[in-house]
Amino acid sequence: MMTYELRETLEWRGRKVAWDRFGSGPALVFLHGTPWSSVLWRPLADALATRYTVYLWDMPGYGQSSMDAAHAVDLGAQGELFAALLDEWGLDRPHVIAHDFGGAVALRARLLHAARYGSLCLVDVVALHPWGSPFFTLVQQHADVFARLPAAVHRGAVEAYIRGASHRGLRAEELEMLVAPWTGEAGQSAFYRQIAQADERYTDEVESLYPLIDHPTHVIWGADDTWIPVDRAHRLQSLIRGSSLSVIDGAGHLIQLDAPTHLSVEITRWVDAQTS
Repeated sequence: MMTYELRETLEWRGRKVAWDRFGSGPALVFLHGTPWSSVLWRPLADALATRYTVYLWDMPGYGQSSMDAAHAVDLGAQGELFAALLDEWGLDRPHVIAHDFGGAVALRARLLHAARYGSLCLVDVVALHPWGSPFFTLVQQHADVFARLPAAVHRGAVEAYIRGASHRGLRAEELEMLVAPWTGEAGQSAFYRQIAQADERYTDEVESLYPLIDHPTHVIWGADDTWIPVDRAHRLQSLIRGSSLSVIDGAGHLIQLDAPTHLSVEITRWVDAQTS
């Protein structure tokens, strides 16, 4: 799989945020999760850009955005930033598609920071407790130790961790695409820093507010997601009034790579229905 350059940058509280916009039509904004970047969404974004103005961005601490150790990369900061980004882009009620902890970012921006959406599509998202694997817990307790691992040991740990997100298995080029940003001194530190700052309190703060969501919402989940099991999808749908749910067989947490065609059809159908 190819990598892509995000052509624009902006500054927010000292952070460099890499982003891009292309296509024409109603605004469609993608949010990635962890430990991913906007590159996971790029093939679908390219396809949808024939009918929509697509916005991609990398959260600080990820991808092509800054990885400054002095900057918080927790869900609280990212939620504030996303609301600020929508203002910077001049978007009112865009259609939002979020994966993994990008879901928590989008939900916090909507419920705590007055962001407004035309619709929201939540794909295998971090939204309900409990979340975080045993590996997450171990790193949170010893992040400084993990950050000093020999480079080869660190790479092996990251590769094993990322492989576990796919149900069908990752091709060599896909694994390299996902692992490469977390190599090198800056990448290794950033990898453990974003795990160390993950905290369920950021979803606990908004979970009780999900029934207040009043825009169209669709939940998509991989039936074989071992990172965030599919029972969370059913719980989330029950909390967001009027929301719909689609479960994709044969897909794990990395649903963009496990079932790209099925996911593309599902998201395209949803977005087209909201803008027709």
